[in-house]
Amino acid sequence: MTNQPTWLHPGGKLREVGPEALTEAELLAILISTGTQNKPAENIAEEILERFGSFKGMANQPLSKFLKMKGLGDVKVIRIAAAFEIARRIVNEVLEDREKT
Repeated sequence: MTNQPTWLHPGGKLREVGPEALTEAELLAILISTGTQNKPAENIAEEILERFGSFKGMANQPLSKFLKMKGLGDVKVIRIAAAFEIARRIVNEVLEDREKT
């Protein structure tokens, strides 16, 4: 008997094996939360990454570009934008700390 993963969504995978084990698409799918009737959040996340190439490619895009994508509405785009702003602030803090030393 093999140990099958028990997660049905990337959030369960994160909880069970840790965030390092997730792909970029899986991490983004957690922010997206729910997909559409015909497209799960993971597929939407993959399409976003295909369009912009990477998290770095996504980081400075205007929100309007995300809103044009099928499966993304205001709430999902705002979550993604907030996550990028949190990341930007963390990076700035780290850089400021390095400058102080």
